[in-house]
Amino acid sequence: MSKYDCLVIGAGFAGTVVAGELAGRGGKKVLVLERRDHVGGNAYDCLDEAGVLIHQYGPHIFHTNDKRVFDYLSQYTSWRDYQHEVVANVPEGEGRLQYPVPFNLLSLETAFGPEEGKRLGDKLIAAYGAEKKVTILELRQDPDPEIAALADFVYEHVFVYYTMKQWGQKPEDIDPNTTARVPIFLSRDSRYFQDAYQGMPLEGYTPIFERILDHPNITVELGTDASRRLSLSGGQILLDGEAFEGPVIYTGALDELFGDRFGRLPYRTLEFQFETYRKDFFQSHGTVNYTMDEPYTRITEFKRLTGQEKPGVTTIMKEFSKAYTGAPGEIPYYAVINPENNALYGRYAALAAEYPGLHLLGRLAEYKYYNMDAIVARALMLADTLLEE
Repeated sequence: MSKYDCLVIGAGFAGTVVAGELAGRGGKKVLVLERRDHVGGNAYDCLDEAGVLIHQYGPHIFHTNDKRVFDYLSQYTSWRDYQHEVVANVPEGEGRLQYPVPFNLLSLETAFGPEEGKRLGDKLIAAYGAEKKVTILELRQDPDPEIAALADFVYEHVFVYYTMKQWGQKPEDIDPNTTARVPIFLSRDSRYFQDAYQGMPLEGYTPIFERILDHPNITVELGTDASRRLSLSGGQILLDGEAFEGPVIYTGALDELFGDRFGRLPYRTLEFQFETYRKDFFQSHGTVNYTMDEPYTRITEFKRLTGQEKPGVTTIMKEFSKAYTGAPGEIPYYAVINPENNALYGRYAALAAEYPGLHLLGRLAEYKYYNMDAIVARALMLADTLLEE
């Protein structure tokens, strides 16, 4: 008989929050198996060789309207007040311009000049109202040809080429529903998010995970591939060859759990190129998108995000998107959502449903995109359910 009540696979936000709640609120003895040599999943951050705090697996900016999530995480961190702003860096003649993204009234004035930009902005506000988000589809359907032309401008300069790089698609392959949802914000608010709670953990993300998991009822085994310890057969879950009767929370790739039996689920992966410069700062904002040129999608400068005071040195990260092949070192980041892939996932989900004690949680296990706050909320709700049983 196992000495653990619950088994959690993965120590990212999904697994860590569930483990902490089951152990803390529920008094359960929890075993957490993590393949990597650190906790934190893709939110893991650390000091690089230059002493700059970097996000090893891409930038993570916390924002939420969910008070429960904010209050929960605030038990484990203080916050740096940070309002994220993004600009698109685009070629213009022999120089370059930076538009706030999402495209807004300030973007109009940058692109078309202060006077013409204000005139266009006033026309949009008169048609749709101030502080509104209006989609490209709505603007393209406007009978005013000038407004329809503006929609095409935003599509070309902000959306289409960036999306081609991000998802490896041709313009004709991009889902029209996605295009239709691209907004223009009729406001001078250049914040990327308008959520009630925004900020960066004062000491970084990794200490949050370490504090949650620092509980006498939790055992964390790093560098442990769960596929070598866990097996599923005939409706029974085995841990180290013995039946495990407690709940198993699985946060990894679902196709991998079943040996890619029906074929691999498609994902996009990311490749990061870190560069360190002997200067205080490299760019004007924490995130600069390259929407018209360059092979990378964006450049992140971490000191802009974290507020770290380290004069004379800064580290940036260039981000490249490509198809996930399953090659060593590749990480599946974004599920490629379409009817065919959803159907394939459904076949794996049906297999998982044969195991009543198996609970799927997170981006990979559920083949969905989740922001950090949403997955914390999902983890808290799953813990609620398990503790009620």
